[in-house]
Formats: sequence, structure tokens, C-alpha cells
Amino acid sequence: MTGTDWGALGLNLAVTAAVAGAVLLATFAVAVRRRLHRIVDIAWGLAFTAVALATWLLSAGHGDDWRRLLVCAATAVWGLRLAAHIARRSRGHGEDPRYTALLDKARGNRTRYALRTVYLAQAALVWLISLPVQAASYSSVPLNALTFCGIAVWALGLCFEAVGDHQLARFKQDPSHRGRIMDQGLWAWTRHPNYFGDSLVWWGLYLLACTAWQPALAVLPSPVLMTLLLTVGSGKRLLEKHMADRPGYAAYAARTSGFLPLPPKKPAPAKGTR
Repeated sequence: MTGTDWGALGLNLAVTAAVAGAVLLATFAVAVRRRLHRIVDIAWGLAFTAVALATWLLSAGHGDDWRRLLVCAATAVWGLRLAAHIARRSRGHGEDPRYTALLDKARGNRTRYALRTVYLAQAALVWLISLPVQAASYSSVPLNALTFCGIAVWALGLCFEAVGDHQLARFKQDPSHRGRIMDQGLWAWTRHPNYFGDSLVWWGLYLLACTAWQPALAVLPSPVLMTLLLTVGSGKRLLEKHMADRPGYAAYAARTSGFLPLPPKKPAPAKGTR
């Protein structure tokens, strides 16, 4: 399998599984003490960053140095920005209704149920989704055109996500917007610019691992899984279920793309008019 040190990568995978688990278990301990499970959302980006940093350290001497640095920095920038954004957004708020609803399904001890279904599950997802980050770090293939294509996709995704988050935060800060649906800026083109940007970030990181057909196939489940989580998993689907009854949301959903950015649809003409 040309260009990748698969033996060293195998050891890396074992270590990063422990790293992801440690970050989420530490978060679990803090959440139980504070009785606030929403802080696990902050740990999501931090766990990816920890995996990327551990991989960068472990891969020294096994992969191309510039590729190692590039993939680690790209993951850390995305993860730390996301964690900081969620921390700011969550400040002063109580429990997230999603976690309340999830824990209400527990049969028996709610704390053990949370550990299994939230924290250990997220640790496994972090490890699996970060496979391109780990594989890219063990490739000896120098930077090439596909690498820069991946960085371009990553940068577009990060900008889309960050700008969308900023636009929504500013919209919510204006008291005159209370109770209104955000339909301005990027939110006029897609109902979820942050989720769309998130998906692009991971497709960009995937391209960094495509140094040969073998690693490209091996890590393909990563961006596919992240995209599915954002669209039909815990992202878009749950948020839209929560938003469905808000005044004006049905009309917004009718004219605005659900995920891919597209021009807003024009309102259908009233019956009897031309």
C-alpha cells in the first residue's frame, strides 16, 4: 500500500482510541458533577483536536512533515473554533432539551445510561470520523494538487460554518428579532449553513488522506458518517423537529434549501393570479 506506514498507523489508532475515550470520560465526570450534560457538545471539537495532536506527535518520522502539520493544524483550528463557539452560546443556559429527552428514555440508572449512549458513543464517533486525519499523517507522499484541493474545500467549509454561526449570533442579539426565524445571509440559501460547512470541512480533510486508492477507500466512511450525522442523525433532523412549530418556520422551510446552498425559492403565486 504505497506511501503509508500501516504498521505505525495501527499503533496510532489504538492510542487515539484511548485519547478520545479519556477526553469524553473527563467530560462525563465534569457533567455529572455539574448536572449538565450539554457540555459534551463543547468536548466534541476538543476531542478531535486531542486526537489530531496525539497523531501529530506519534507520526513523527513516519509521514511527510508538511502533510502531518497541515492536517493537524486544520483539525485543531476547526475543533477549537467549534468548541469556543458552543461554549459562548451555552453560557448561562440550563440543560439542552435534547439530552433531557434522551435521558428520559433511560431504564434504570440515568447516569450509566448517559455514559453509554452519549459519552462512550461520542468517543467512538470521534475516533472513527478522525480516520482521515490519522491516515494522512502516516503518508510519505509529498503535498500535491489533491492536497491543495482538500485545503480549499476545508477552508470553504470552515468559512461557511463560522460565518453562519456569526450571522445567527448577531441576529439573536437584536431584541427586535425575538421570536423571528433567521432567514438572512447564508441562512437564506440553506437552513443549516453551519452543518453544511461542517460537512465540507470533513470532506476536505478526507482529500488530504487520498494519497493512494487504498487509504482513500479505507477512510471513506469518515466523511460519509459525518454528513449522515449532520443530515439524518442528531443534527438537522432533531433541530428541525424542535423548530417545526415555531411561527413562520414552515414558510421558511418551503423556500429555503434543507442542506445544500441554493437560491431561495420564490413564493408560489396565489390561486387565481398570474
